[in-house]
Amino acid sequence: MHIPIKRSRNNKIIAGVVGGIAEHYGWNAAIARVLWVIIALTPLPGIIAYLVLWMLMESPE
Repeated sequence: MHIPIKRSRNNKIIAGVVGGIAEHYGWNAAIARVLWVIIALTPLPGIIAYLVLWMLMESPE
């Protein structure tokens, strides 16, 4: 199962997940990262969500 969003090839820090989401929806990647950090500060759901998206998103190739 994959979602139709690709990880970013150019706009990435770890795996390009947040950059890919930002590119897909036309968001500023810096703002998306700040929001993701706020979500990730919640004990476990933010990290689990990132890992799940990493597995489900298509490779940028």
